[in-house]
Amino acid sequence: MMKNVYITNTNCITPLGFDVDSNWEALLQGISGIEKQNGFGPLESFYASVIDTHKLEASFEQISSGEGFTKLEKMLILALKPLINNTIITNRTAFLFSTTKGNIRLLEDGNNTVEAAYLSALAKKISTYFGFTTEPIVVSNACVSGILAIAIAKRMIQAGMYDNAFVVAADEVSEFVVSGFNSFQAMSPEPCKPYDKERTGVTLGEAAAAVYISSDEKEAVANSMKIIGDGAVNDANHISGPSRTGEGLYRSIASAMSEAKIEKGKIDYISAHGTATLFNDEMEAIAFNRLSLENTPVNSLKGYYGHTLGASGLLETVLAIESARRNQLIVSKGYNQSGVTQPIRIITANNSQEINCFLKTASGFGGCNTAVLFEKVN
Repeated sequence: MMKNVYITNTNCITPLGFDVDSNWEALLQGISGIEKQNGFGPLESFYASVIDTHKLEASFEQISSGEGFTKLEKMLILALKPLINNTIITNRTAFLFSTTKGNIRLLEDGNNTVEAAYLSALAKKISTYFGFTTEPIVVSNACVSGILAIAIAKRMIQAGMYDNAFVVAADEVSEFVVSGFNSFQAMSPEPCKPYDKERTGVTLGEAAAAVYISSDEKEAVANSMKIIGDGAVNDANHISGPSRTGEGLYRSIASAMSEAKIEKGKIDYISAHGTATLFNDEMEAIAFNRLSLENTPVNSLKGYYGHTLGASGLLETVLAIESARRNQLIVSKGYNQSGVTQPIRIITANNSQEINCFLKTASGFGGCNTAVLFEKVN
């Protein structure tokens, strides 16, 4: 019989706060971390959600010396530390790190080698800081990285390779990232509006998030989340453009539902990707309709945090878990009027609702898609 696998502890570091509670309160109040930014690469100004460096430094100094750590590394350590404090790390504990660009800023300084920016070097530095004895596992698959890491940790635990796992994800807004999205002409000149008729593109953001995953039934206390199904399908549609039929996302969700043995009517909420680009939002609406999920409440948190790249899937999972724990749906910020051709039930106001099962989806460059289903432990 396949092991049950649970998420029992979570944390996040964002412009809206350095723990889950502060982030949740900001969401309830409709506060966004998106502000006008200056001094990144080719753009004089643009909108993004960026962590205040002074606040980050002050918080990090409370737990460690700031010497020898980049901004991204401090974000990762702050996200993971509260979870580590409550758990014993063994040689059966996995460490998974997800990101898209990692310490890419190191390459802006001619004094650093290319090797210093390797994702494997960053993963090893963080795992060594916390005393992990197992080899770190890097998950870097465009913007599905964060949620895909959860699926991988689940599968490895169920295969008997590990007993538990820590998953941590982070990305930051850098000149490299800004230049890349600007070259696609994908960046919005205003805060993003997922699924809205007037949406004009992506708003970037930065964040770190962490979860603890365990197969120990004793750790699965009330309001823990059981990971009941996952799917990850690449439709190889285009280097940057999503499938017009939503094929990869459709198959990913169908796979997760099949494993979970769950019917569409049992899914209470969808935490979607919702980047606010013309094609991504349309693709998601098509995929949800193909699975008859058009009446399931859905939101995107990009209007609060921007697109945090490889961290987005994990960050949004952490907050979706909080929604389920509190039985509270959060409004999809920036949405006013439907801008997709297929009907979907966008959350337009904060509402109390029983949430026992939710679906998290993500899609990214190269045709990658991931879907994971979660069920609340009562």
